[in-house]
Amino acid sequence: MKCGYCGHEIPEGKLYCEKCGKEVCIVPEYNPLEDMLTQQIRGAINGDDGYEDYLEYDSGRRRNLNTGGGISRNTSRNTGGGVSRNTSRNTGGVSRNTSRNTGGGASRSTSRDVRGNTGRRNTGNLTEQERKRRQAERKKAERRKAKRRIRMGCFFMIFLLLAAIVGSGITLYLNSYKGFVDRGNKSLRAGAYNEAIDFFERAIRKDETKADAYIGLSQVYIAKSDLDWAESIFHEAVKKQPKNADIYEAYAKFYMETDQKEKIPVLLEDVDDEVAELLAGYIIEGPKFSLDDSEPFEDVQELTMTAKNGCIIYYTDDGGEATIKSKKYTEPIQIGEGESVITAISVDEKGVPSLPVKKTFTVELPIVDAPAVSPSTGQYNSAMQIEVRVPEGYEAYYTMTGDDPTTASSKYSEPIDMPEGETLFKVVLVNAKGRMSGITTRNYVLETE
Repeated sequence: MKCGYCGHEIPEGKLYCEKCGKEVCIVPEYNPLEDMLTQQIRGAINGDDGYEDYLEYDSGRRRNLNTGGGISRNTSRNTGGGVSRNTSRNTGGVSRNTSRNTGGGASRSTSRDVRGNTGRRNTGNLTEQERKRRQAERKKAERRKAKRRIRMGCFFMIFLLLAAIVGSGITLYLNSYKGFVDRGNKSLRAGAYNEAIDFFERAIRKDETKADAYIGLSQVYIAKSDLDWAESIFHEAVKKQPKNADIYEAYAKFYMETDQKEKIPVLLEDVDDEVAELLAGYIIEGPKFSLDDSEPFEDVQELTMTAKNGCIIYYTDDGGEATIKSKKYTEPIQIGEGESVITAISVDEKGVPSLPVKKTFTVELPIVDAPAVSPSTGQYNSAMQIEVRVPEGYEAYYTMTGDDPTTASSKYSEPIDMPEGETLFKVVLVNAKGRMSGITTRNYVLETE
């Protein structure tokens, strides 16, 4: 065997090199720090409460412990003139200790070997009470370690279970109606319109009875300035589901948001009674008229209109449709002679109008009798003038050919000279509304010499 320091051949049985004086190292020198670090790492991994000390200090004495199952060797060398003391402990396998003193003092070496690979310390010098206490502490430590491992295992299983639940929940959410709608709204906000359309359509296929997806889809087309297509989405939906109040309400809100409030009463005109009850806030009652248009009136009338819940009334008197841009009703309306068409709507504080209410009123003033004409029918031999009495508010029209007069006939303005010969004179009165009185007829014969 060669010296590990200088390479000199060492005879068998020698424990040191005769050339350099170094002791023979049969096994690698034991490093307690390495074991201590190893035990620390093992304890951290396994969850141990502590670890066995590999360097203990007891009453100023240093013990070097080898808890393994192999060979422990400890060499102490004293080159001075004092006293060197070394204690080596091996709890399993072979322990060898060599002490060398090259000085003039005293050297003492003690080696203790506790056989067996049980990993227990030699407690021969401990009292029975101390030994039991340490055993109890070790058992308590082992129980704590076992409990910690169980807790860690439980925590890990709970973590895995929660992770699985969360993962499943996320998957279910992403493929649910709400998940599609939320992703559609997110894409809409990002301006990814085609992607948003796809998500909303998938939501509708998932549940066509809910309104959120229709609202989102309409918002996409509103953003694309295509109001007609946005409206058609709701139109087709209510056609398929005429009793779905949620979709009708979304439809009405669409008209509100796009400033098409005048279409709301038409939308809700013929809805199911249950839908009408649920959407009562969008159904505005039209104005009430004080006059009935079923019969004509014989004199000028005054029309008043009223609306419920503080609604404002707008109207037209020319037969046109009433809108919020029409005349605002503030005072009674005069209904004169002839025919008058009044159309009115009520509008609530949100700007939602009612269906229009349209009435046609007729006023027919009593007509005067046939006009008075002088002279009376007869034969005359001197020049005469025909005179017609025309009441105020009337005009007179006449003929001398025997035809019935109309407003296209000759208009009477002053007395007329009676023609020579035989004349059949007819005259009628016409008021401002074109109503005609009865016809007055006179037969004249004028013969002058």
